[in-house]
Amino acid sequence: MFVDYVNITVRSGNGGKGKVAFMRAKFIPQGAPNGGDGGKGGDIIFVGDENMNTLLDFTLNRKFTAEHGKDGGMNDMTGRNGKSVVIKVPLGTVISDKDTGEVYLDVSEPGREYKFLEGGKGGWGNTHFKTATRQAPKYAQPGIEGVEKSLNLELKVIADVGLVGYPNAGKSTLLSVLSNARPKIADYPFTTLFPNLGIVKYGNYKSFVMADIPGLIKGASEGKGLGLRFLRHVERTKVLIYLINADSEDYKKDFKILQNELFSYSEVMKEKPFIKVLSKKDLLEKKYRGKFFDHEISSFTQEGLEDLKLLIAEKLKELEKPLQVWDK
Repeated sequence: MFVDYVNITVRSGNGGKGKVAFMRAKFIPQGAPNGGDGGKGGDIIFVGDENMNTLLDFTLNRKFTAEHGKDGGMNDMTGRNGKSVVIKVPLGTVISDKDTGEVYLDVSEPGREYKFLEGGKGGWGNTHFKTATRQAPKYAQPGIEGVEKSLNLELKVIADVGLVGYPNAGKSTLLSVLSNARPKIADYPFTTLFPNLGIVKYGNYKSFVMADIPGLIKGASEGKGLGLRFLRHVERTKVLIYLINADSEDYKKDFKILQNELFSYSEVMKEKPFIKVLSKKDLLEKKYRGKFFDHEISSFTQEGLEDLKLLIAEKLKELEKPLQVWDK
């Protein structure tokens, strides 16, 4: 089951209390202060896990609390620090405030630890409060409390190429033919209910990641159809493939509707390079002669697929930053 949006609550640990204690020895009723400091509370840490591809686990566990620091002890013994909580999330997870929407983290690097909430500091024991005029302080600090936050976790699929089109445009079939992905395929709208990823190989040991995004319909940016459930996944793709069915009554109109939905959702979409592809060309009685499309394909006969891979590779190469040359 694919889950790409959840709410969770996280809380860092409280710092331990400082200790009020005095040295005990024979014939010395109350010696020098020797109360230890409290331990630090545990942190809340997020880490990107490239082996995860859904937020499903968070539907079963929505609250994460780090351990509190232990109180200080006698003989200047510092309390043990509380254990931190490490929360693994899929790459592409955006972490934001549930109430304000403020974005805190965008987890995109595998294995990198993001310290999100610091545990509370432990309080000082009474040893720290001894002065020339106050030899036996009977005061120690309480620990600083941890911090609690309610968060949104939003997964945005990371892929090089995003397939965009109406339901039943042939996106899932294309992905299955080009890659090792096995998405559900059937002849009815909204077969794909979540993004599918596939690795497309081309040339000599080269490859790129392609995502089959659930079908768009007019009004998707306003929440119609699958709406915002899938539009978030288009944001991270580098290149867009607009896939338009050969049996469309108006190619240009369909393309414009698809493009407007993406632009209405995010200004970022306007900056992405794209390729207009006519799909299911085997359904046409004769070859399409117009100049509107950049390429034509048939996933059924596999016509035009190798050229499409090279065309995508060229677009991706154009996005690579050129090497900087320094004058000697």
